[in-house]
Formats: sequence, structure tokens, C-alpha cells
Amino acid sequence: MTSAHTPTDIRPPFARYSHAVEVPPGHRLLVASGQLGITKDDTVPVGVEDQTRQCFENIRSILRDAGMSLADIVRINAYVTDRSHLPGYMKARDEYVSDPPPASTLMIVSGFAREEFVVEIEVLAAAE
Repeated sequence: MTSAHTPTDIRPPFARYSHAVEVPPGHRLLVASGQLGITKDDTVPVGVEDQTRQCFENIRSILRDAGMSLADIVRINAYVTDRSHLPGYMKARDEYVSDPPPASTLMIVSGFAREEFVVEIEVLAAAE
């Protein structure tokens, strides 16, 4: 079982994430490439919340293929194209993260391969 670390002698996280997640020896690690909000049939949902949900649904499929689940995510790296996307991203992300939440970094970038994409999410997962 992984352990979350959020020490009380430093500032608490800004949102729902842990400052660190410890993976004990003997766990398998899965490193997922960044996922965009696009469906199998090339549909790109409109808006950051729906694109975030699609990213996490894609991640759920990848994890399931490896015999893992969303609860096995220990780190999220997410990228959005504008500060205005932060609340929508965090709202949708929180529908998918476990308790305690994984470690997480969120960055603002200038864009992705196609203009309609506003979010990309990559994860690191660990399971026995």
C-alpha cells in the first residue's frame, strides 16, 4: 500500500493533492503518456471539464489494461492552456482521484498539437 505524505510543518496543498506519495518496494510502476480529451472516434469534447473527464476515462482504460485502477495513481502531471481552465480542471479531476489524493503538478502551457485541446494529463501508477 502506498503512503501519502503531507507534512504539517509546510504549507498545505493548494488543492486536493498530496505533497508526496511513497511507493514501497515490490510494486509495479506504470508510466502513462499524456492523454488528451479525445474519444476513440476522434470526438473532442468542448470545454475543460469534459476534456478532463475524457482524459481520465482514457487513463482509466490504460490502467484497466494493466490490471490497475484510478486508485493506483500516485502522481498526476497536468497541463492546461489558460489560468481560466484551473477551476474546471480541478473540479473534474476531483471526480477521479482517490483518498488520499495523489501527488500532483499543474502547469499552464501555450498549447497542444491541435488548437481545440485545452488539457493534457499524464500519470504514474503503482500497484502490487
